[in-house]
Amino acid sequence: MLYSLNSGMPVCPACEVNSDMKRTVCISGHRDKSIIPHKKDDSDATVFAVRKMLFSFINIAVNRGFDTFISGLAEGTDLRAAEYICSIKSEKNLKLICAMPFIKHSQFFKPPYLTILEKVEKNADILTVVNDEAQITYGKNITKFSSPFVYRERNYFMVEKSSEVIAFLNDNSYRSGTYQTVNYARRKNKKIHCFSINDIYTVIDKAGTDKNRIEDEINLISEYLYDIP
Repeated sequence: MLYSLNSGMPVCPACEVNSDMKRTVCISGHRDKSIIPHKKDDSDATVFAVRKMLFSFINIAVNRGFDTFISGLAEGTDLRAAEYICSIKSEKNLKLICAMPFIKHSQFFKPPYLTILEKVEKNADILTVVNDEAQITYGKNITKFSSPFVYRERNYFMVEKSSEVIAFLNDNSYRSGTYQTVNYARRKNKKIHCFSINDIYTVIDKAGTDKNRIEDEINLISEYLYDIP
């Protein structure tokens, strides 16, 4: 049995994970460094808007009958989505699957995210690891204990276990893990629901930086964005 190095929770191999694919959505998105503030934003309105759009997309999926969500536990979008799902899953009867790429993945995390990661791991219904070699880590070269493919394998696992994908994906982010996930989902004929930082800028252009107005604007447009092919 493997255990998380961050939370101490037991971790099962990915081959043991079973879920109803037709009711499962995986979530992917950029890290916080990709959230460049809107030119009018002198606070944290842009970050707030990204989070609210992400949560709105999750709510839409729930309202349409999806009850299982997969997070890849990366800093930023993945963890924020998982944290939100943890906050509503009892009320909405949801299931959260958290997919580590490898056991040592948290060694690359910044301290604030380690706290969120621990909370999410302890509240997940299934905590799994895609590469279950205990000593493996990310490395640009293939060695006995390193591989450049561990994140890609995690991304592919999430897509293969889901019927739809929710993604915070910026234009021209061709080298990102999120683009890799979405591109693989397209090849597998999965349904994809994306929003980008440009969609967030459009919200702030209309609503300004007042958070109540931002939330109202997102409530108005999120379902439209969700359904764009």
